[in-house]
Amino acid sequence: MANAKTMADLLANNKFKIIAPKKDDVVEGVITVKNSKSLVIDVGAKTEGILVGREFDEAADYIEKLEVGQKVEAMVMSVDHNKGQILLSIKHAAAQEKWDFFIEAMEKAEVLEATGIETNKGGLIVVVNGVRGFVPSSQFGKKYLGNLQKLKGQVIKVKVIEVEKEKNRLIFSEKFVSEAKELAAREQALGAVKTGEVYEGVVSGVMPFGLFITAEVPTGEKGEVGLVEGLVHISEISWEKVTTVGAFYKLGDRVKVKVMGIDAETNKLNLSIKQLTPDPWSSAMDKYPVGSVVTGTVSRIEPYGVFVNVESGIDGLVHASKLENDMEKMQKGEKVSVNVENIDLENKRMSLSLISNELPVDYK
Repeated sequence: MANAKTMADLLANNKFKIIAPKKDDVVEGVITVKNSKSLVIDVGAKTEGILVGREFDEAADYIEKLEVGQKVEAMVMSVDHNKGQILLSIKHAAAQEKWDFFIEAMEKAEVLEATGIETNKGGLIVVVNGVRGFVPSSQFGKKYLGNLQKLKGQVIKVKVIEVEKEKNRLIFSEKFVSEAKELAAREQALGAVKTGEVYEGVVSGVMPFGLFITAEVPTGEKGEVGLVEGLVHISEISWEKVTTVGAFYKLGDRVKVKVMGIDAETNKLNLSIKQLTPDPWSSAMDKYPVGSVVTGTVSRIEPYGVFVNVESGIDGLVHASKLENDMEKMQKGEKVSVNVENIDLENKRMSLSLISNELPVDYK
């Protein structure tokens, strides 16, 4: 017969090659037997692999969902040619299935249950669907802040906010569940914020570096208002030199603020109070021409000279070299008359010289 082929011919044809699985190979097969302690998978070429012992136990949750006849991927752990036995593992498939679960949960914003395991400085370690993850302190709502220690062994509701399989990174948020309405309102308000716009707000934090403001942003025609947090840096509080933030504002004070920008990473507003009033230096040249005499108040005394405040936001310097013995006599808050010697508008500096109020010895 012309079409007849020898066994050698058949084996030489790739279509009829029998490929024996090797250790660490990833193979696809069909489940033929499933019981409480083992799983048998047909990996082709009339070859079956078995999943037993630790490999079965570590993937038990995943195996429970599998059915006879279903296709699965498995990794070859060992091959015993004498016994014709192949030991398999599906841990990698189980792990991938769990990562897929979290990716889908994040995309759908699903609410999951997390069990607290232990706390650290950054937040709470939790277990969700058999996988360890983390809830940072910043991702807890107000009712849990300061009470994270009590969550060990407790079940809380969370949403997935970060999934990075390569880095084994799984991050959850509790406040995305408990404060969902507030966060939605905040997002709406944030979308309504306009750079350069002026809003009213309340001082919600007083720090050495500035003021935290909860700004009230109109979000609709019916008078709805959303709250958005922002920071007035110490340099944006006043045209005057601010050394102590608390000397200007306290918690609960109502203020008007101007939006200078929005921080893309934190979604917080960069705000200013001083920009609501004109920069006093813009008219300094007209108000204080070189050679003019003005009266001011000693605001600071430094080793290199004395600063004199001529108006709110404008301090000039009388250099120590022009004071001689007068510097030792001067006191903060003292009224003095000074002569304007130079104005540097670009760097907002004013050079002054002191006009002595003492009468000459031979004055009659």
